[in-house]
Amino acid sequence: MVSNLVNGLNPSATVEIQETLAALTAKGVDIVRLNAGEPDMPTPPHIVEAAIEALKRGETRYTPASGIYPLRQALSKKLKEQNNLDYEPSEIVLTTGAKQAIVNALLSVVNPGDEVIILTPAWVSYPDMVKIAGGKPVMVRTADDYQPDIELLRASITDKTKMILVNSPNNPSGAVYTDENLEAIADLALERGLWVLSDEIYEKLIYHGRKHTSIISLRPELKEQAIVVNGFSKSYAMTGWRAGYLATTKDIAKASTVLTGHITSNVTTFVQWACIAALEGGEACIEDMRQTFERRQLLIEKGLNSLHGFKATHVDGAFYLMPDVSALIGETVGGELILSSKHLAKVLLDQAHVAVIPGEAFFAPGTLRVSYAASEQTIEEAIRRIAALLNK
Repeated sequence: MVSNLVNGLNPSATVEIQETLAALTAKGVDIVRLNAGEPDMPTPPHIVEAAIEALKRGETRYTPASGIYPLRQALSKKLKEQNNLDYEPSEIVLTTGAKQAIVNALLSVVNPGDEVIILTPAWVSYPDMVKIAGGKPVMVRTADDYQPDIELLRASITDKTKMILVNSPNNPSGAVYTDENLEAIADLALERGLWVLSDEIYEKLIYHGRKHTSIISLRPELKEQAIVVNGFSKSYAMTGWRAGYLATTKDIAKASTVLTGHITSNVTTFVQWACIAALEGGEACIEDMRQTFERRQLLIEKGLNSLHGFKATHVDGAFYLMPDVSALIGETVGGELILSSKHLAKVLLDQAHVAVIPGEAFFAPGTLRVSYAASEQTIEEAIRRIAALLNK
C-alpha cells in the first residue's frame, strides 16, 4: 500500500503534460509547445567545457554534502556583489536543483501543523513540498496585477503561521514584486516573528528596465529568519544539470546539510566545477538570453491580447505570461462549450495542437500559463492557430 503521505500529494501538472505531449508527438501530431518551464537555449559552451575538464582531471568522487568550498566561496561573493547579501560559505548549501533546496528549507524549519503562506498564482510544487514537511499550505491570492495584496496577506496570518514563501520573479505569473511590497512583507515577517523563504531562481530574467531585489537585502535584520533559494537552471540554461543552493543561518544550513547527507549526498561533483565556471564566466551569455526573452515577451503579450477572450497583464520577469481567459468560459470554442480554463487548455491542445498549462495547476482558475521559452516563429504560429480556432 502507498503511504498516507504520498497519497496526499498531487502529481506535478507540468511534468504530467510532458508525458502527454511525448505520446502525441510519437503519434505524429505537430504540437506547438508554449508549456515549457526551461530556456530553449543550450547551456553556454564555457560551462560545458568546464564540466568536461573536471571529468578529465578526475572530479568524480564524493564531495562534502554541502558542496565544494570553492563553489560556496564563489556563491558567497556572488550574493554579496549582486544581491547585497552577506552569507559566509558555511551558510551556503549546494543542493540537487532548487527543488531540493526548497524541500530542505521546509524540512529544516517547519514542524507538523505549522502553516506556510503561499502567494497565488504559485508554482505547482510549493503546496506539496509544504505537505512533505508536515506543514499546512495556506494559499493567499495576489491582486489583479499579480502583486501581493498586503492586507489580505496580513489577514491570513494565524498563531500557527510559521513562514511566508516569496517567489519573485514569479512562476507562473511573471510578476516582479515591487520593492514597496517586498518591504511590506519583510516588515510583516519581522513584526510577527515569521520565517521568509525567498525563491529567486528567475532573478536574471527581468525586462524593460526592472531590476531584481532580494527581500532580505531590504531588511538585513530579516537574515536571522530567512532562507534564500536560487540555482543555475534558469539563468544559465542548466535545467538538466540539477544544481541549486540555499543561503541561510548557520543552524539551518547545518540542518540542510544533514538532510542532504542522508537523502542525496553531494551535488554531482563535476557539475559543481561547471557551476564555478558559470559564476566566473561573466554575464554576456545571460544578457544575450535575457534580451531574447525580452523581445519574445513583447511579441507574445501583443499576440495574446489580440485574441478574443484573452487578457494578458503586463509583467516583467521569468518567461511566462498568465492571461485571464475567464471571458471564454461559457462560450463555444471549436464546437465545445468551455466549462473552465482547464477545459479550454484541453480544447487548445486537441484542436489547435497548442500546448499551454491551465491556471488551475497554479491555483489560479480562469487563466492559462503561457511560456515564451520558444522561438518567435513558434510563438507566432501558436497565436495563429489559437486565433483560427477562436474564429471558427
